[in-house]
Amino acid sequence: MTHDAETLTQRETLQQVTAAQLLSLLPRMDRLMVICQSGGITHERIGPVETVRAEGDRIRLAGACHDSDIDPHQVVSIVLDTGSVMRDKVYPRLDFLGRDGAPVFSVVGMEGLDPFTAPLSGFPRGPAAPRAERPADSAAPAEFADDDPARAPFAAALDSAAEIRITYDRAGLRQSWRGRIEALKPAMGFLNVMTPDFHLHLRGGALSGWQQQPGRRIALGHDGQPAGLILDSGVFA
Repeated sequence: MTHDAETLTQRETLQQVTAAQLLSLLPRMDRLMVICQSGGITHERIGPVETVRAEGDRIRLAGACHDSDIDPHQVVSIVLDTGSVMRDKVYPRLDFLGRDGAPVFSVVGMEGLDPFTAPLSGFPRGPAAPRAERPADSAAPAEFADDDPARAPFAAALDSAAEIRITYDRAGLRQSWRGRIEALKPAMGFLNVMTPDFHLHLRGGALSGWQQQPGRRIALGHDGQPAGLILDSGVFA
């Protein structure tokens, strides 16, 4: 199916629908990427969402490829963006926006426009503001430095072949992946961990170091506070 240019550039706010209602539709949308992003950390789970269930005031996404715990009350509006096209394929996106106008998290359809948008057809839509420009200080350096403090615990997990759990943990959202790191791939100023169902992209210079606990490393920002990334593994003494 072809889509005209007007369709591909639309950004629309979905109206008369809650975050919890939209999340309940994810198992009908085929293969998805759930994106958590903040402060130079991007944590992505990729694959079909098998189950969505309420647990108290939280919503849990689960399955072989997903493990997310979401507070839907952090979301104040939801924008559908159908303007991303790569190699003639549309990658539609839902941005679940917080009170500051930034995404709490986003969901991208990996199998094109129709499987993603069909479950959304019954909701009224209104205009949405253009996507905000990235701040200048969010740019990655040209290369990821060998001595960047983010590297060490990932290198230890790679060298030992130990299982590791990598968790993004910020207000309103917690998302995890568990497995073994097969390779570290520095590229374009980022340190990248990539598997078929998980991507982690760490911008060079984003972290100041790690708080060390037995079996755990907690990433620290340049303010000395937790940056929202937690590593759990037996390799960490």
